[in-house]
Amino acid sequence: MVHPILAARGRLNLYLLAWNPIALLLALVLALGSGLPWVQSIALAIPLALVYAFVCLSGWYMSRQMPRSSGDLFRLLGVHTAAAGLSSILWLALGRGIAHVLESAGPVFAGMEAGLLSQWPLLFVVGVLLYLLASAVQYTILATDASRVAERRALELQVHAREAELRALRAQIDPHFLFNSLHSISALTASDPQGARRMAVLLGDFLRDSLRVGRRERIPLGEELRLLRQFLDIEHVRFGERLRVRWDIGEDTSACELPPLLLQPLVENAVTHGIAHLLDGGEIVIRATKRDGRLYVRIENPCDPERPQRRGAGVGLDNVRRRLDTAFGSEAAARSAEQAGGFSVELVMPCVP
Repeated sequence: MVHPILAARGRLNLYLLAWNPIALLLALVLALGSGLPWVQSIALAIPLALVYAFVCLSGWYMSRQMPRSSGDLFRLLGVHTAAAGLSSILWLALGRGIAHVLESAGPVFAGMEAGLLSQWPLLFVVGVLLYLLASAVQYTILATDASRVAERRALELQVHAREAELRALRAQIDPHFLFNSLHSISALTASDPQGARRMAVLLGDFLRDSLRVGRRERIPLGEELRLLRQFLDIEHVRFGERLRVRWDIGEDTSACELPPLLLQPLVENAVTHGIAHLLDGGEIVIRATKRDGRLYVRIENPCDPERPQRRGAGVGLDNVRRRLDTAFGSEAAARSAEQAGGFSVELVMPCVP
């Protein structure tokens, strides 16, 4: 496996740049310790630092083979100290060869090899410390990479869990609506065959369009309202003039996106638990406004306070709340209220075009 620093030119340049102060430190040691002229000290320190920069990269491979959790601290320190000693000896041997080559290049570099040999003990200690420091940095890099991988996996698992939850919620909504629609068609077959036939055609169109948009994560509000009108056309066949709808939709809301078929179960509840229990029917009001970058959708319907409470009547609203949480988290909310013979639901979510 390629070292992450060697895999990218930008990282390698930054790494080598970080060794410039170390090269200056080596030149200082050679000039002050051995008495070499500054020209010779710098000429020797630069290749020494460059060579050891690559030698120290070997600590990354050892750190991968011996993670901190694989053994006690003393064992890891002993292994890395031994590796540091061997690397420092190899480095000094290569440094002697570099000094010999430079010295043979001309009289200006005379005495360089002897000056290097006089500082071997100090340079050996410096080499060990640099290698251990490089190994510590390698462990830090590995820990950071492991943390990023863990965060990415946790995020992927969270996304998969939310997708699975969303699919489960959709699976609960569709059969519920389909059952109610088929039950209505069955009831109309005897009393209004033409109405039953028209309702079946409208239901087929609605289901086809619902399947088309159901594969998408979000759709514009304008498209959601078009599906809602199709649904209400189906219900209008059953209720006739008892079902009246008033639309109050802001022109700047149609591009706001939301999960598909989010509003359908709320309007279905308004019809099933509101209009259906009133002899004269009533009016469902659907409003959509945009304020401060947020979309507000409100559905109001009349209801009979003494109507029978059907078991499971709150499934649609619960599913809407959960789908909102899955799509927008804490940035969205669903509020409902019943008073004075009326029921209302208001959804609030970010307006994301």
